[in-house]
Amino acid sequence: MQWTNLSEQNVYQNPWFRVNLADVELPDGSHLDHFVIRLRPVAAATVVNEANEVLLLWRHRFITDSWGWELAAGVVEDGEDIAAAAAREMEEETGWRPGELRPLLTVEPSNGLTDARHHLYWSDEAHWTGQPQDAFESSRREWIPLKVVPDMIARGEVPAANMAAALLMLHHLRLG
Repeated sequence: MQWTNLSEQNVYQNPWFRVNLADVELPDGSHLDHFVIRLRPVAAATVVNEANEVLLLWRHRFITDSWGWELAAGVVEDGEDIAAAAAREMEEETGWRPGELRPLLTVEPSNGLTDARHHLYWSDEAHWTGQPQDAFESSRREWIPLKVVPDMIARGEVPAANMAAALLMLHHLRLG
């Protein structure tokens, strides 16, 4: 039961995304018009210290008017290595430069509408480089005990699905 994208026409674009209208053929041979949002990849990173605390940002998202804990994240620049982008974003948003980053997971947060891929990484070491360049991205940055992550997610304190998935994976990897 595969849908086939026969063609796409650009409807709108800016430096962050493109909106295309696709001509999609369904398995029964019929066609439908389907909007597709094409996005640049997103890279995210965090660090877990020796005390099994994870570095998170507390921030407001104006689109959903919600507050929540997140990993440092941002768009991968053209030609930029994804892991390098994750390290850059972490340092810019937290003031901590991660050590060697390990892939945690890649998720497609809304694959019925967008082609967005979020690549999440982690490290077990980081070095403080100074106040974050992009401090406006969050209200605060804190080391949160990894053991409390599942309860935080259950309480809705990590509203972004990609962040919740990454934190649950880290919890599993580090604490079993």
